Amino acid sequence: MVRKARPRPEGGAGSPPLKVRYQADADLNEDIVTGVLRRAPEIDFQTAHEAGLAGMGDAEVLALAAREGRILVTHDRRTLPLHFGKFIEAQSSPGLLVIPQHAEVSRIIEDLILIWSASEADEYVNSVRPLPL
Repeated sequence: MVRKARPRPEGGAGSPPLKVRYQADADLNEDIVTGVLRRAPEIDFQTAHEAGLAGMGDAEVLALAAREGRILVTHDRRTLPLHFGKFIEAQSSPGLLVIPQHAEVSRIIEDLILIWSASEADEYVNSVRPLPL
């Protein structure tokens, strides 16, 4: 796990905690996004299509997710964690969740909902986390 100092959330002390927001990478199984949103429509989970990620490189995808304050969710275990490490040397990221390509979709859906409901966005800043939990 790669971790740097956490930046203070917008609003400072006494502000309500910020909820986790997700960004699907272009390689993420869309059944995961669909399942999360079907079970918990209040979760902010943007698809790769909605974000216009087609044809973007890893560094661009990481920058877009960071600008929008979204944890990037991906199946790319080969290159994205490496690019993520370089990215956080220069700037902060909301985080990266890496899912094995053949993980059980229903379990991943449950884990993403659990993360959203039981944690705050700043708990994932500048960290790479594997799923399933």
